[in-house]
Amino acid sequence: MDTTKKKKRNRTALVVISFLLATLIITGVYLYNTLFQPFSLTETTYIHIDRKKDYEDVIRQLNEKAGLPSEKIFRLLAERMNYPNAVKTGRYAIEDGMTMPDVIRRLRSGNQAPVNLTFNNIRLRENLAGRISQQLMMDSLSLLNALNDPANAEKFGFNEYTFIAMFIPNTYEVYWDTSIDNLLSRMKREYDLFWNEGRKGKAEKIGLTPVQVSTLASIVEEEATYIDEYPIVAGLYLNRLTRGMRLEADPTVKFAVGDFSLRRILFIHLEVESPYNTYRNNGLPPGPIRIPSIQAIEATLSPQEHRYLFMCAKDDLSGRHNFATTHAEHARNAAAYQRALNARGIFY
Repeated sequence: MDTTKKKKRNRTALVVISFLLATLIITGVYLYNTLFQPFSLTETTYIHIDRKKDYEDVIRQLNEKAGLPSEKIFRLLAERMNYPNAVKTGRYAIEDGMTMPDVIRRLRSGNQAPVNLTFNNIRLRENLAGRISQQLMMDSLSLLNALNDPANAEKFGFNEYTFIAMFIPNTYEVYWDTSIDNLLSRMKREYDLFWNEGRKGKAEKIGLTPVQVSTLASIVEEEATYIDEYPIVAGLYLNRLTRGMRLEADPTVKFAVGDFSLRRILFIHLEVESPYNTYRNNGLPPGPIRIPSIQAIEATLSPQEHRYLFMCAKDDLSGRHNFATTHAEHARNAAAYQRALNARGIFY
């Protein structure tokens, strides 16, 4: 009887052990499969970790944007890999086929995916700060304060009027969490690369410095709606500068008044006191009235040679211009344009 009981106990123990082993194996296989289950994504997704470095927000983003195979296992693994104490700011790519260990290693190492920073069609510093802050982990007001700081401008070789010329509209790879100081330094390096010996030589040939070229290009771009008119307009303004004539450029008046929507420049606008009002001041304004595009800069560096001294918008209101060599011809063009505005009820 004792032998029989002993055999039964042994069989029971064997069954229990077999069950436990099977459970462990199944659990281990499940854990292994879940741990190394690849993310299934149709396209790369990105998570953004701001200066709060909120670990719980990282979990939320991974769930919402990538679909964690198991949040519980991710948390256990992250704890083992000491990630909750090593959260770093940045923009991180979560790619199809990555596993949870891959993701944690990427996040923990700070291996970011760069942002393609772009800015164009920018008039004011407020616009620039806003556009950049939409793309980077950067406060727009802090950036604007940096752009308005004369000490910053001087640091990079500019002044409060010309600082905006340092920004050449293009696409730049930068890290999402880059600092304002690093961004400004990067823009200065890009500015120096842009103004190579070839462009500097062209600027010298037309009697301008690089900053003056940007200033004139900004007026050209505000004046001309169509790119094919850029070289013509640039040549016209250079003709006026060469002859010692005031530029009398309407866009500079709009800038001085602070209203780019003006369609009709009135006498009261021409009288506004501002260093940017080229109806009252000789030469170029103290700095650009917008960030000129590369196309406008290139057109200003390679102006069309002609004898035009005057320009006026066409009376068909197409945005194109009539160009003139004499004031009498210009007066006729201006009168036709004024009649067209009156006929359409455009008085300001």
